[in-house]
Amino acid sequence: MHGVLPHLSEAEFQTQVIQLARLLGWRVYHSRPAQYSDGHWHTPLQGDAGLPDLILLRPPRLVFAELKSEKGRVSKEQQAWLDALRACNGVEVYLWRPSDWASIVATLSPDTP
Repeated sequence: MHGVLPHLSEAEFQTQVIQLARLLGWRVYHSRPAQYSDGHWHTPLQGDAGLPDLILLRPPRLVFAELKSEKGRVSKEQQAWLDALRACNGVEVYLWRPSDWASIVATLSPDTP
């Protein structure tokens, strides 16, 4: 995992971030959609849509990260979650793109308070 190139898809980028987080001792949560027999993809959920892609925990830190490709757009529902989470003390909230890789590594590194 030497560097992440901006041309990565969101799924490829997410795999890289999850691998890094696990390597650095973070607990990782991500909801994955399932494909139903009708061929459509669904993510069963109850509540408000738009929760960030990753929840990362390495006490005492709690990180919510929305991941996007370089050209990916944040939906209104995703932005509402990011804004609400940023209003919570002690919660770290990020919108990460592949070009942010150096910052991601620094953020998740053990020496980051």
